[in-house]
Amino acid sequence: MANIIKIDNAVLKRRRRTEQKRKTEFKSKRMFYLIVCEGEKTEPNYFESLKKSLPKGVLELTNIDIDGTGKNTLSIIDEAKKLRDKYYSQYLRTIDKVWAVFDKDSFPDENFNNAINKGENSKLKINCAWTNEAFELWYLLHFNYYNTGISRRQYQNLIEKEINSASNRRDYRYLKNSKDMFALLNKYGDQKKAITNAERLEKQYLDRNFARHNPSTRVHNLVCELIKLTEDYVREQSI
Repeated sequence: MANIIKIDNAVLKRRRRTEQKRKTEFKSKRMFYLIVCEGEKTEPNYFESLKKSLPKGVLELTNIDIDGTGKNTLSIIDEAKKLRDKYYSQYLRTIDKVWAVFDKDSFPDENFNNAINKGENSKLKINCAWTNEAFELWYLLHFNYYNTGISRRQYQNLIEKEINSASNRRDYRYLKNSKDMFALLNKYGDQKKAITNAERLEKQYLDRNFARHNPSTRVHNLVCELIKLTEDYVREQSI
């Protein structure tokens, strides 16, 4: 018969205190993110899928709320501030990071530039994951480096061409509000390549006339920040 090892009560109490301390520290580290998207479907669907791909432990430590406002470029920053304040009034909890996701599209240059400057210069900064000209540029960068201006009409054909080529298909058709884009990009594209390509585009432009930075995107900054949540979590677990 195996001997039963008795653990001293003092040791048990110490272990309980240590475990309670870890739970308290765990809760205090919880981060709150708010991602406010100009589009109602395309961008929210992508970031909801990215969020679901994060490890369970990351999602326990990080609250990520994604809102598709349907607001235009001119009002997206005000909407982000409004939602941030509403969150605080309801939950008495400060949002740690606020991101606004929006496109240049056909909006006037002045409106686009003003939205970015307004976000960056807000008392509580609104980070801007903008794209010139459209969010779909981020998709294309998963396959190749595009450094010439792309109009909205071209995006659909280029995305279909890239995915059909990568998947050895001929029948893929891009649906703008698809919930499958994140999965398709992960399967047939390369997220690291997309980040590298986006960084290359960013380095092309030295001025702050963002409306003239076509093509260009800052979506990779938000994606990298969300990826880093996983990296930090894994590193902490290994300590």
